[in-house]
Amino acid sequence: MSSPAETDRVVTYVDALLEGMAQEMRLDDDVFVFGLDVDDHKGIQGSTLGLVDEFGADRVFTTPLSEDAMTGVAIGAAIAGMRPVHVHIRMDFLMLCMNQLVNMASKSHYMYDGQVTVPMVVRAMIGKSWGQGAQHSQGLHSLLMHIPGLKVVAPSNAYDAKGCLTTAIRDNNPVIFVEHRLLYYTDAYVPEESYTVPFGRARTVREGGDITIVGVSNMLVECLRAQELLSEEGISAEVIDPVSLVPLDIETITASAARTGRLLVVDNAWTNCGASAEIVAGVMERTDRPIMARRMGYAPTTCPTTPVLEDEFYPNPVTIAEKAHAMVRPHAADWRPDPERAKLAYQAQFRGPF
Repeated sequence: MSSPAETDRVVTYVDALLEGMAQEMRLDDDVFVFGLDVDDHKGIQGSTLGLVDEFGADRVFTTPLSEDAMTGVAIGAAIAGMRPVHVHIRMDFLMLCMNQLVNMASKSHYMYDGQVTVPMVVRAMIGKSWGQGAQHSQGLHSLLMHIPGLKVVAPSNAYDAKGCLTTAIRDNNPVIFVEHRLLYYTDAYVPEESYTVPFGRARTVREGGDITIVGVSNMLVECLRAQELLSEEGISAEVIDPVSLVPLDIETITASAARTGRLLVVDNAWTNCGASAEIVAGVMERTDRPIMARRMGYAPTTCPTTPVLEDEFYPNPVTIAEKAHAMVRPHAADWRPDPERAKLAYQAQFRGPF
């Protein structure tokens, strides 16, 4: 398997998803893809584009607006030996099939004493774009992290997107695959051949000694920019990408936080009972060393629509850097980095409408 450092091939996140899915479909005739508009001319922002032409309408097909029933189809197909990939344009729509996911997909292996498996992947987009608002912007991954039997992954870059999707399709358990729409046009070094990225193994993206910052999904990108701003102030931040949320590599995060003495977890969701709360709690349970811990995420209100309110609602490199600076230097004067220098190119590259 090639690593990102061993290839000079740059691929976007969305193309990495498409390539990984196509490779698995070529390897295994039991893999099929379905969901609203997967065979549309835009192909879910390009992530399913051309699959119906190569594999036919029997293996790539759209569905009616009936998430509950279609999830039941996916579960039945998986139990029967197929490997469905069910694509949802937005994670918000998973609320319409929660009974199927929580009471059927996650529990069947246990309830039937291991006689059946449910190898299905549920792809779901999260996050802001240009005014998606209250019912189309939510990151609800923590609800699904709560359920034994479900795996939850949230790759932050193209390399992990392809490798994690390959791992998810081959896994014999139901996997919730979280994709932030603003990541789709980011790029990374991605090998052409098929490869896997193991679940339950976090990645230390930047090394540092003053504070540990954990970024979930696209917040990893925001945290990296914050790390650059902090470094200019003489603060060394270690930045960690958990990659998968269930299973969660809490040991890597704990070891880093115990060394730096400070932990900041930034999630693309609300903090209350969220992934950030689980990470902080997991670290505190595993070390006796004194650690200052903080969380950042959505403001405690419904997702807004306007850009002005979005700027206040979501964490960003400025607010992340501010919080980290205050943790490392609690007695220093208030510090705020230049917002213009903190802007991220990937946000401007997003192309809608979905």
